[in-house]
Amino acid sequence: MSPSTNLPPHIKGLVFDCDGTLADTMPLHWRAWSIITRRHGLHFPEDRFYTLGGVPTRDILKMLAAEQGRSLDHIAVAHEKEEAYIPLMADIEPIHAVVEIARANHGKIPMAVASGGNQRIICDVLERLKIRHLFVAVVTNEMVKNQKPAPDIFLEAARRIGVEPRFCRGYEDTDLGMQAIRAAGMDAVDVRTLIQPKMENGR
Repeated sequence: MSPSTNLPPHIKGLVFDCDGTLADTMPLHWRAWSIITRRHGLHFPEDRFYTLGGVPTRDILKMLAAEQGRSLDHIAVAHEKEEAYIPLMADIEPIHAVVEIARANHGKIPMAVASGGNQRIICDVLERLKIRHLFVAVVTNEMVKNQKPAPDIFLEAARRIGVEPRFCRGYEDTDLGMQAIRAAGMDAVDVRTLIQPKMENGR
């Protein structure tokens, strides 16, 4: 079945997470995190990293520092992590099953990206994948007060594409992201069900 025909009739807008949903960036983010946590002596297991997908870097660093009794400038170290990630972006690949859905619906209904990343990096990822033009809006962590699993980022994305949340479908790859979509009152799709074979082979 073509992905363009999978939408129920009431769905008038689509909202996609980016990292791990449209773009296969999570292993690259983990490589950058490994550099930074070693540099600053922070304990951050890989499995926990994946459970925190969608949470801004600065918030994760603040949480780790508090838990481990460390004095850390979480904003400055977040910039370090971003700088460690940038050289790795050359290796970014699309998550084809999800990008195909976006391509199939381009020009039919409005679509947005709702990401816990920052605007500069996320737009760069979308440009590298040659899919930025598919989306009316790209909403990132700087644009909302409360981050995932709060619904704010998905609600803002719906506002920017001019579609009521109850008529939107959201796509995510993490439990926190799925909570955010459901809290926004949107139809929720867990893309891990679309890419499970690859995830099982790659993790």
